[in-house]
Amino acid sequence: MTDKKTQVRRHLIALDHEYVAAAGRVTKFDLVVDHAKNATVWDVDQNRYIDFLASASAVNVGHGNAHVVQAIQDQAAKLVHYISGYFYHEPAIQLAKRLALLAPGRSAKKVSFSTSGSEAAEGIIKFARSYTKRPIVITFQNSWHGTTLGAASLSAIDPNMHRGIGPLVPDIYHLPFPDPQKIISGESLTHFSNRYLNELQDLFKHDIPADQVAAILIEPIQGDAGIIMPPQAYMHGLYQLCHENGILFCTDEINQGFGRSGKMWSIDHFNLEPDLMAVGKSLASGMPLSAVIGKAAIMDALASPANATTTAANPICCAASLATLDEIQNLHLVERSRELGAFAKIQFLKLQQEFPIIKQVRMIGLNGGIEFAPNQAEFVTQLSEYCFEHGLIIISTMDHILRFQPPLVITKTELMAGIQIIRQALQQLS
Repeated sequence: MTDKKTQVRRHLIALDHEYVAAAGRVTKFDLVVDHAKNATVWDVDQNRYIDFLASASAVNVGHGNAHVVQAIQDQAAKLVHYISGYFYHEPAIQLAKRLALLAPGRSAKKVSFSTSGSEAAEGIIKFARSYTKRPIVITFQNSWHGTTLGAASLSAIDPNMHRGIGPLVPDIYHLPFPDPQKIISGESLTHFSNRYLNELQDLFKHDIPADQVAAILIEPIQGDAGIIMPPQAYMHGLYQLCHENGILFCTDEINQGFGRSGKMWSIDHFNLEPDLMAVGKSLASGMPLSAVIGKAAIMDALASPANATTTAANPICCAASLATLDEIQNLHLVERSRELGAFAKIQFLKLQQEFPIIKQVRMIGLNGGIEFAPNQAEFVTQLSEYCFEHGLIIISTMDHILRFQPPLVITKTELMAGIQIIRQALQQLS
């Protein structure tokens, strides 16, 4: 890295700090991205990095995917934007049909578009309350649903998401997430699941009347919490409890959808059909597009213009999404995620045997949480910084967990090269 290039990077970061509010960034390290292709990123200094983050799971089909780029260019030449809240355009109509048919289950579905995952999560509040005529929404601790006021109210992973911005959206409550790591010694997964479900039933009995709950919103796999999947027994019990009480069973697929977990949707691991689900991120390969997909009767309950915005269903974004869905199918990325995830898990488990400081390896598709002890937060920060300095983008989450979410097009050679950098970091820092 030349001094001149370093000065460019430092100048750009200094400008950012001068003009961009700190609230919009979770600072990791000083990466100024210039361009990217597939699973490789280059910074403004032309340093090259293997990408183990995929822009927070937003580019599952890889950076600069040729089919997606062509779709964007073709649509931009034809129509950049016209408000879909008043009129129609074909890319949005075709995408809505495709998503409705792609959603889990056999019920007829409809789609409502927005621009960010936060808006989609917030949309679930509106659709659920309108359909059920009930006020209360329940989510889970360590969930991340977004940072608009409603989405931040749904989230419960960092107190800074709530500090100083109250009052939050009312009648939103957070349950402990059924993390299998919290199982009591000697307890079966079934007993563990029943214990958590019984706590919810006690809540209905003593505090929150079930007939006042509009929806329960859950991440079938918690992403930002470190790739945590609840037991099958819990999810099926929760689904049954919801439907016995007229409560909508809703899922957040923003982080985990579109093949990330080795299934098209993370809820597919449980073979359940949500009433409503939020999608975003990789829906359009990082272009600003999100959606609520839900059962048609529920979606029809919210009257116009309660979920209409000027830039929702932008035609360029919809074209990018249609091309993204093509590539997920044509490149067999759901199967690839499952197969490469199994390969990556073996490699990380070998790393754990070599370095017992790694406490747990969780891998669900090409989607992993490499967990260290909670008191190792500083070590994990140093580890990710070492990786960055040696050509690998991987960040920490929950302070002590490495977040592993590369583009689904990454090669085995790139995976092994990235894991070797992590090995070198462990050797140097341990």
